[in-house]
Amino acid sequence: MEYRNDNLDELLDYIDPAALDYQDWCNVGMALKDAGYDVMVWDAWSARDSARYHSGECEKKWRSFSGSEHPVTAGTIVKMALDNGFQPKKSTGGSALDWNDYIGEDYVVTSPNQVQALPVREPEQWDPVAQITKYIETLFDSGENVGYVTECWQNNDGKYLPTAGCCDRTAGKLLSELAKCGGDIGKVFGDANPECGAWIRFNPLDGKGGKNENVTDFRYALVESDHLPIEQQHGILQELQLPIACLVHSGKKSLHAIVRVDAGSYDEYRKRVEFLYNVCDKNGLKVDRQNKNPSRLSRMPGFVRGENKQFLLSTNIGFATWAEWKDYVDSITDDLPDFENMAELWENMPDLAPPLIDGVLRQGHKMLIAGPSKAGKSYALIEMCIAIAEGRKWLGWQCAKGKVLYVNLEVDKASCIHRVHDVYRALNIPPQHLSSIDIWNLRGVTEPMDKLAPKLIRRARKNSYIAVIIDPIYKVITGDENSADQMAHFCNQFDKVCTQLGCAVIYCHHHSKGSQGGKRSMDRASGSGVFARDPDALIDMTELDLTEDIIRQSKNRAACSICAGYLNRFAPNAAEEASPDDLLSRNAAVKLCCDNLAREQYEALKAELTASDQRIQQMTAWRMEGTLREFPKFEPKNLWFKYPVHEEDTLGVLKDLQTESQMQSYQIGGKRGGEAQKRAAKAKAADKNAELLNTFDAVNVSGDVTVQDLAEYLGVEEKTIRRRIKSCGELKVDKNIVTRQTE
Repeated sequence: MEYRNDNLDELLDYIDPAALDYQDWCNVGMALKDAGYDVMVWDAWSARDSARYHSGECEKKWRSFSGSEHPVTAGTIVKMALDNGFQPKKSTGGSALDWNDYIGEDYVVTSPNQVQALPVREPEQWDPVAQITKYIETLFDSGENVGYVTECWQNNDGKYLPTAGCCDRTAGKLLSELAKCGGDIGKVFGDANPECGAWIRFNPLDGKGGKNENVTDFRYALVESDHLPIEQQHGILQELQLPIACLVHSGKKSLHAIVRVDAGSYDEYRKRVEFLYNVCDKNGLKVDRQNKNPSRLSRMPGFVRGENKQFLLSTNIGFATWAEWKDYVDSITDDLPDFENMAELWENMPDLAPPLIDGVLRQGHKMLIAGPSKAGKSYALIEMCIAIAEGRKWLGWQCAKGKVLYVNLEVDKASCIHRVHDVYRALNIPPQHLSSIDIWNLRGVTEPMDKLAPKLIRRARKNSYIAVIIDPIYKVITGDENSADQMAHFCNQFDKVCTQLGCAVIYCHHHSKGSQGGKRSMDRASGSGVFARDPDALIDMTELDLTEDIIRQSKNRAACSICAGYLNRFAPNAAEEASPDDLLSRNAAVKLCCDNLAREQYEALKAELTASDQRIQQMTAWRMEGTLREFPKFEPKNLWFKYPVHEEDTLGVLKDLQTESQMQSYQIGGKRGGEAQKRAAKAKAADKNAELLNTFDAVNVSGDVTVQDLAEYLGVEEKTIRRRIKSCGELKVDKNIVTRQTE
């Protein structure tokens, strides 16, 4: 069993709730919530402690876990399980590795069979002093003590072994003496036995000895291997791009690489050396692990060992620091795709993703719907959910049929469910595939998108959704929406959902404040331009300036249709004898009904006509424009919003109307634009009211909401909040406590 966020419930089998104190019990709950689990997992586990379990206590406590800067994470549960006997198997996936983890094939850079053997040649001009001088200058600061050994002894097997050696001189002192020795390094270090050569410690010492406890800086590690020909060793060391400070020929069959590890402590040194050796081993360089101590001796260049010389082959090769090299080898294990050559792809072109919405969006891509307040964006998204689930058209575009997840962030659970029910009925679509619509109600419990995305992915992975719809994104925005880099990070979360779930992500956002006159459709969404450029399809909705004539025509058309229906049902002879002109005029059609219908029928007709007039008076008109990446630009689509659904203007009534963005400034602000100016002011007030109500809902999670709470949340003065509450009409203040008018 691996320990991942998606099987923490299995790890709970190793943890006895009865053995935990109250804080540890809470920590388990917080870790489960942070990992995206449901409260029922915590509740079922807690019930094992029958003596202390109380029904409902978990759910009450769960609501108080609102997150923190340093959250309790899944690692807490893993640690508890490990302490109680859980033994995980090593992961073979692409998860991040610890220093002591097994390093898999992903860390393979090269191999002895692939690497080019590089020559290893002795210096043409043998200068022992220059050899050791460069070595010391490269590895040590002038004030650091250097440990070295030139004396040796022979054991019973005839092998030469080094003595304790010396460590009483600094690098600066040694370099000074080397400069004056006249080419005789024996005067500085002492004469070495030519059969065994000389040694040097590559890390600085405290001058009191040559053991690990005498090392003052865990700067370097020794990489040595004698399992391959020395030329192949050289090739692998170069290919691995290790941060090698000095590369020394040992005088026998190995190279000694002094590698920068730059550890801050002995414990960190051990971990880094273990990681370094694992990488070397995996790439065919079988390292001698007896060399892992920081006080280890290495071969000192400038001396002779038997028939060969110990010489400095090169300095400062590979990456400059351990951190740079570590980033490099980590990058080898990334999940990024390999480069692909177009010539190889030309004759075998990959299939394009099939359309999710014909002519607009492909499956697995992203779409943003932007618009002002009261455009019915949420209803448009619910209409899309239904169209996908039932395989029908959405606003005239055919949708692929499949399962869809609607993430509701704004309205309460009951309202959301009723909206779906009402839209089904208004569209007159039989609900044959309700099981293809899942709803995730997160109002009051949501969190930023970078936290939400992994939990969404974990929960949705097994459901085969072809679309995830997020409504609206201002509830989950991470960072400043006007910051390009922060919004790029935010939008990247949608890419993760698309990639890992293999589905489309559709989300909505509001327009920026103020007049949209002169702006392109792609620039009207609030915040950074990233919102306009990130999605594969951007659908923008702007309101049309309805004239009184159009409203009058709409009422007349609807009334004539209603009258014709009554005549066909209750007075078919009169309907048959009526002239076409009579059925195209409201007054004439109503008179026909008055003359031919019974009293009760005529009264019902009048009531229906009044209701129709009210609905038309409440209707709004919208123009939908698109900026598409995968398809040609479509002609702007004109819509009626007849609560709770949108309808296409199939008659072309709206085609000649202007949006605010198409109007000139004099039309918006002058006498000719008086009505438009009023509507703009009304829309702005509606945005303010919506912002206030959303803030009230966000703050009203538990307990009373005060004027101070709202002022602090919105960053305005209390008097501003009181003024906005008064103009809103849906809230009231009593002794500084804010409630809804209906409460």
